[in-house]
Amino acid sequence: MSDTVISAVITGLLTLLGVIVTNISSGRKMRFQIEKSQAITDVKVEELTREVRQHNNFAARMPVVEEQIKVINHRLNDIERGNIFEN
Repeated sequence: MSDTVISAVITGLLTLLGVIVTNISSGRKMRFQIEKSQAITDVKVEELTREVRQHNNFAARMPVVEEQIKVINHRLNDIERGNIFEN
């Protein structure tokens, strides 16, 4: 084999090695970024779930509060009319 062919083969192998190392490195970086993004998304979903649960709890209690306000208003009306001993 001539020196030119040997140089071309060595250059080709080194180029191939460089491409393989670069691809492995890029893959690792991409995997890290995906895992980081997934972790952030998971935290945001958990926070949103917590907020929805708080809202649902509030929504479930509102009818009770509204009924209590009606009773209080009725009692105030009775007091204003002087009917406090009729109930």
